Amino acid sequence: MKKLSGFNKMMFVFNMVLTVLTFIAYILPFLAPKLFPILSVFTLVMPLMLVLNFLFFMYWLLQTKRQMLLSGLVLLLGITFVSKCYRFSSKNLPEDKADFKLLSYNVRMFNLYEWLPDTDIPQKIKDFVKEQDADIVCLQEYTKRGNVKFPGYKHKFIFGRSGMMGQAILSKYPIIDSGHIEFPHSGNNVIFADIKKGIDTLRVYSMHMQSVKISPDIHETIDEEKSKIIFGRLSDAFKKQQLQAELFDAHKKDCTYPMIICGDLNNSAFSYVYRSVKGKMKDAFEEAGKGFGKSYNYKYYPARIDYVFTDRQIDVKQYTTFDTFAYSDHFPVMTRLAFKEEEE
Repeated sequence: MKKLSGFNKMMFVFNMVLTVLTFIAYILPFLAPKLFPILSVFTLVMPLMLVLNFLFFMYWLLQTKRQMLLSGLVLLLGITFVSKCYRFSSKNLPEDKADFKLLSYNVRMFNLYEWLPDTDIPQKIKDFVKEQDADIVCLQEYTKRGNVKFPGYKHKFIFGRSGMMGQAILSKYPIIDSGHIEFPHSGNNVIFADIKKGIDTLRVYSMHMQSVKISPDIHETIDEEKSKIIFGRLSDAFKKQQLQAELFDAHKKDCTYPMIICGDLNNSAFSYVYRSVKGKMKDAFEEAGKGFGKSYNYKYYPARIDYVFTDRQIDVKQYTTFDTFAYSDHFPVMTRLAFKEEEE
């Protein structure tokens, strides 16, 4: 410290503060939000923390200062978090007739309440789904009031309270059973469908976890009072998500089929809820995605809150985020999959 200039001393203090905050964020996925709801907010800005640590590392490296070891150690210890944040290369394995594609998309009620100025959004979403030609489609914030039909899918399960948003699972393969998990004191839920694909039966869960109710408008003025409201909403949402994840975990334990879990978790890949829902399953983005995998339409922040998790016996052969298809506050994600035993 003595050999550092006054400016560099100040920078190193900032670096140390960032290090402490980053290490706190590292342990939060293992701590229940109901114990530390405010601290859980740090998981939302983990990508920013990792980027800042990298910038500090480069700042000290270019000056050949040993202070670079601080952020270097942070990045080394958090290497698994880096892979959840950013993928440097994608995977696109050769197609096979045994492959099947799954598309997950929060459609925001097909713009029913005209959040966006476009008047033909329902048709654009319908055309998009048709063009992608996925074998299984999971739609969150679905509503029958949008009167959007998907004729290419003979089999479907739709659930939602009358006149309100719900979810839908559309399938080209037969659905032999279906159901839902309702969450207490919430309009959010999970639905599932047991789908028969050849000799295999697959359970697909579509999730819509508790919303945090924060506008994606980056230009919205945030004052002290509004900040308190936002933190309060986040804390309340994270506690509800914990309960919802526990209810879901109890339900899926009874399933004997290979599983795919997809949908809108309304939380980051660094959260307790993500870790709880994913369990030992594979994150399709980590297996085959590229870039930040941004699935929520924040203009200046690459938020990934929509996921596809697969059982270990299912290969992830391709993963795509359609981050230019901006007709909801979310972006669609799609993955190409195959049962391992079918490839042998």
